[in-house]
Amino acid sequence: MSGSLMSHRLAVPALIALIVVALAFVLPSNFYLRVAALVWISALTVIGLNLLMGYAGQVSLGHAGFFGIGAYAVAVLPAQFGVHPLLAALAGAIIAGAVAFLVGRPILRLKGHYLAVATLGFGILVAMAISNEAWLTGGPDGMPVSRMTLFGWRVRGADTWYWISGALLVIGAWIAVNLVASPTGRALRALHDSEVAARVAGIDVARAKLTVFVISAVYAAVGGATLALVNGFVTPDSANFMHSIELVTMVVLGGMGSILGSLAGAAILVVLPQVLTSFHDYEHMLLGLLMMVIMIVLRAGIVPSLAALVSRRRP
Repeated sequence: MSGSLMSHRLAVPALIALIVVALAFVLPSNFYLRVAALVWISALTVIGLNLLMGYAGQVSLGHAGFFGIGAYAVAVLPAQFGVHPLLAALAGAIIAGAVAFLVGRPILRLKGHYLAVATLGFGILVAMAISNEAWLTGGPDGMPVSRMTLFGWRVRGADTWYWISGALLVIGAWIAVNLVASPTGRALRALHDSEVAARVAGIDVARAKLTVFVISAVYAAVGGATLALVNGFVTPDSANFMHSIELVTMVVLGGMGSILGSLAGAAILVVLPQVLTSFHDYEHMLLGLLMMVIMIVLRAGIVPSLAALVSRRRP
């Protein structure tokens, strides 16, 4: 592997790591550290969804279902079976990957809005199961999440979770960048352009779709588990339809097919509502208006549009 290729693969994770470290010395209080941690967790989830949508060209409107699986794994397994929260988070990722494998085999044969509706149905099914099985999940009221303890040290505090979620984001970005640069990533980009051409070129389209679907589900489950541990409580809202739409919106706002765009989109939708709370009744209207302006001005998403603008201005 050439040095230039390696440096290119390290550039995006290194930039994200620099942002995480720099903000730690700038943010003035635990409140801001907590909001930043929420951005890192959302960005990690969105990176996985961006691999599916931005690189492979497959639409998912039920990705919050996998997020909910990860979140409830760290709530249910320690409470009901005494599993350590860290092992529960790992189990949640494995369960989400297995469910994605089983569900993805039939539904990924669909295309376009048919695939979107099928994934939407999956997300709704998971949300309903979580809400209805109150004996296990606490039902609509949710349930508490056991605090994680490592070697006698109780993991708690906004600053601690800031660094943990930031580290997970950097690792997730590094894995995604290497995946995109691998033969699997090239296969994903090929089927995004044309499934017929990709199949003619010898790419196993069904296998490539299923692989990225499983990977994106694992990303979502890790994000869900991390958020549940940060909050110490989990509700069915983590798996509902509106959360799926929010995740898709983050992908589109930041830029499809952009790892940095995943971070930008997550930052916009997590931070802006906090900024606009002072407008009270006009908060949601202003948020919608700003999102419309962003998409009109930066049609390819924030990061790809700004990158194209910079490249055009270079001599």
